[in-house]
Amino acid sequence: MDDLLHVDLKDVRPATAETDVLVIGFGAAGTCAAHAAREAGAEVIAIERSAGAGGAAALAEGIIYLGGGTPVQQACGFDDSVENMTAYLMAACGPEPDEAKVAAYANGSLDHFDWLVARGVEFDARLDIETQMAPRDTHGLVWSGGENAWPFSEMATPAPRGHLAKTKNSTGWLLMKILAEACEAIGVETVYDTRVTALVVDGDRVVGVVASSYGEERVYLARRGVVLTAGGFIWNDDMLRRHAPTLLRGTWKVGTEADDGRAIEMAQSVGARVKNMHVGEVSLPIIPPRDLIQGIIVNGHGQRFINEDTYMGRVGQAALYDQDATCFLVVDEAAYQPNWMGLTATWVCETVGELESEMGLPAGSLEATVDLYNRHAATHDDPMFHKAPDWVRPLIPPLGAFDLRPGVAPYAPFTLGGLETSVAGEVIGLGGEAIPGLFAAGRTTAGICSFGYASGLSIGDSTMFGRFAGHSAAGA
Repeated sequence: MDDLLHVDLKDVRPATAETDVLVIGFGAAGTCAAHAAREAGAEVIAIERSAGAGGAAALAEGIIYLGGGTPVQQACGFDDSVENMTAYLMAACGPEPDEAKVAAYANGSLDHFDWLVARGVEFDARLDIETQMAPRDTHGLVWSGGENAWPFSEMATPAPRGHLAKTKNSTGWLLMKILAEACEAIGVETVYDTRVTALVVDGDRVVGVVASSYGEERVYLARRGVVLTAGGFIWNDDMLRRHAPTLLRGTWKVGTEADDGRAIEMAQSVGARVKNMHVGEVSLPIIPPRDLIQGIIVNGHGQRFINEDTYMGRVGQAALYDQDATCFLVVDEAAYQPNWMGLTATWVCETVGELESEMGLPAGSLEATVDLYNRHAATHDDPMFHKAPDWVRPLIPPLGAFDLRPGVAPYAPFTLGGLETSVAGEVIGLGGEAIPGLFAAGRTTAGICSFGYASGLSIGDSTMFGRFAGHSAAGA
């Protein structure tokens, strides 16, 4: 039955099990959906295709994007508000982000922080200013979205919102361990090593799923609702070719092999609407160390195209989508260090002209760019791209350049598009109506982002809207 995306109830074998709510996928969105449904009084079975909980979130750095004045923000000396967080998200997640979801996310952020803490997630109330990723120590707060860089610094009062569970280095595994154990503690039943292949429908209502485990076909039925939280489609090259071909140029897919888009296609087969399927986030992890952003990033024409102090996900996205994945970081000796992944300068030359020639850039292009940059940098000014004055100074030869093209530097994409859902997690049909019995959250859906992104929005969006979807399914 693997070739079918949905089947009629009358055509399936007797149910292996029946419950109130089925949750498909047991990662960030799935654990929270299952927990919320169980808290609401529903019997819950969560089905996971791998051998354990966690999904892509367990492999991630574990940043959770939270704001509005969390205790961690306050302890680190930052005043934030719902209005300020909303203003940033509306700008950073655009163009045309889902305004209703942005509002719900910002308004629910403090409550979501408390919900996570109540389930055992601890945060070390210290800020790490060196990285936009998981710190090497247990610091619980980072600038994860360029909030303090232009243009966002002019649109909202800058405040860091990247929260991390208290452990060293990447924290996704710990977050997922805590959330999975919280589900177990309140009686969520989990079924592992089981791949869902089709939805079961009764008329226009989704009432269950067909699954396969070690070659055995199983049927699980849901009295109230099915919640799809099975990841995106970054590991499905056929879907990428149809919807987001630019992402095929990525060299380091963010996700797991379970991010194959099957859940999206199953929902489409029963009339679900999709949104932003062409969009992906693309990390280009150049920093730390932060000193490298004293340099300039140029494209294949030797021209700057972005402010270097912004969020590196914005740099990667701009490079892949707008610059043919061709860019270079040019630094001088005072700023030079290998980056955290061990990337070193590909070319080092005594003059700008020699460097330009070695890099294969058009004659005079890099010389003109460096000359213009240095002219303004003498007064710590950057009228072209508004890099913060603290990072602006003239570049003094000798100069080196990092090759940031795919194959040398890691372009790490994942999909942002997916099923269109309401704030409550209902899957929306082609006619604009909610599909009875079907809910979704996480990367299976189009969340609060339309094109822009900040690190932590995937786990933040997944966990919060996972809760909403689980609660809605329990009441369906």
